[in-house]
Amino acid sequence: MADFLLSFLFSGGLISVIIIIAVIALFFNFVPLGLWISAIAAGVNVGIFNLIGMRLRRVPASQIVLPLIKANKAGMNVNVNQLEAHYLAGGNVDRVIDALIAAHRAQIPLTFERSCAIDLAGRNVLEAVQMSVNPEVIETPVVSAVAKNGIELKVKARVTVRANIDRLVGGAGEATIIARVGEGIVTNVGSAASHTDVLENPDYISRTVLAKGLDAGTAFEILSIDIADVDVGRNIGAALQTDQAEADKRIAQARAEERRAMAVAKEQEMKAYTQEMQAKVVEAEAKVPAALAEALEKGRLGVMDYYRMNNIIADTDMRKMIAGNEQDVEVDKNPVQK
Repeated sequence: MADFLLSFLFSGGLISVIIIIAVIALFFNFVPLGLWISAIAAGVNVGIFNLIGMRLRRVPASQIVLPLIKANKAGMNVNVNQLEAHYLAGGNVDRVIDALIAAHRAQIPLTFERSCAIDLAGRNVLEAVQMSVNPEVIETPVVSAVAKNGIELKVKARVTVRANIDRLVGGAGEATIIARVGEGIVTNVGSAASHTDVLENPDYISRTVLAKGLDAGTAFEILSIDIADVDVGRNIGAALQTDQAEADKRIAQARAEERRAMAVAKEQEMKAYTQEMQAKVVEAEAKVPAALAEALEKGRLGVMDYYRMNNIIADTDMRKMIAGNEQDVEVDKNPVQK
């Protein structure tokens, strides 16, 4: 009986120990005790129940506690709830805290709410703060512009910009800056009377373009626009004039061909008309003997009338022959026509 009691107590104690060990293991697995100790050592007020709540909300405690410790050491006034809310909204907590610390060290006014808004807008708030301290140089692609004398110039510019924290949310990006600078270069080169004026004073382009306020509505502030390179391209004006002359020539040739075709058609029409008239004359001449015979037979034309008519015709033919011979003689006497 005693042995049975001892074995029962021994087995019950073993079960208790196993249960205690399992509870302790579950606690250490569920609660990041190392982060809790680090927070206490850094003087950050993070309760154990806050860490348990993060695990229940599926929020990595390290991505909240470590940035909170960093912000506390930098003197930033942020709490756990703010960082956790930003993480749950899809933001990058560590990058926001780094941006706040960099802005605080550079004496740039940047609040936690503003930094979170910039981060949630899809912009890198840390790079924006760094660009505010250290301006960035944007190199434009080669911009082709034509002066009034028709000469093409290829211009490349470097734009020095600084991030504008207040306009990062809703402001246009680098592509807008590049497009506006290119437009300004094209406008200034196009207004120049000669390409040599631009080659002599390339800084005129930068001054004029900079004075237009091209950074309005963008997330940047333009500090300077420098012309890096200017190359002379093609003679666009001469090429356009050549193309226009070639087009005019083709139009004139087409119109001349049209007139020639109309003249040929008219000539063919006149030939057909002449042949028709000649056929009618031949037909009429063929009817003359029959008409004469009919007139003689019926007594409407006498024999003497017929002879007189033949004499008139012969006289007319003789006069035509004499007139033709005289014209041939005059032509022979003309040395120019020979």
